[in-house]
Amino acid sequence: MPCRRVLVLTGPPAVGKSTTARALAAGRERCAVIDVDDVRQLVVSGGAAPWDGEEGVRQQRLGAVNACALARNVSAAGIDVVVADVLTLETAGLYRELLPGCLLVHLTVPVAEAWRRAGTRPVWLTDAEFVALHEADASLVRADGLAADHVLDTGDLDADGQAAAVEGVWRGR
Repeated sequence: MPCRRVLVLTGPPAVGKSTTARALAAGRERCAVIDVDDVRQLVVSGGAAPWDGEEGVRQQRLGAVNACALARNVSAAGIDVVVADVLTLETAGLYRELLPGCLLVHLTVPVAEAWRRAGTRPVWLTDAEFVALHEADASLVRADGLAADHVLDTGDLDADGQAAAVEGVWRGR
C-alpha cells in the first residue's frame, strides 16, 4: 500500500501536536514521527531557541529543512510520516517547498486549555515564552492560517478524539 502524503501538524505549545502524532503513528503498520523540537536539540553547543534573535531564526529554519529531508527519506522508504512543529509563515513555506504535497494541519486550542494541558507535562518553556508563542500563533492564524490545508480546534477534544479528528482529515474525510 502506498504511503500517505506527509502530515505536518502545527500549532502553539500544548495543543497536542506530539501526542496526536504518536497516536496516529501507533495506529498504522509503519509510521515515523518527526518531532522537530528533537531535531533542533541536535545542536548541543550553541543551540538557540527560535526567538533568540538571528541565530535562533537561522536554527529554526535549519530544523525545518532537516525535518523535511528526514521526512522525504523515510517516506521514500514506504513509511508514513507525521511531522510536529511550531511553524511560522516562513517555515510553513519551507515545508510546502521541500515536501511538495504535504498535508499541513493547524491545531488550535483556547489558551486556558493549553495552560491546563501544559500543567500535565514537563515544563520546557517559561511562562513568557509560552504566552508569546500563543500570541504569535494567533496572529498568524488571523493573517492566513499558515496556509494550512485544515485548521482544527481541539479545545473540546480529548487525546483520542483529537487523534481521530486528525486521522479523518489525513484520510480525506
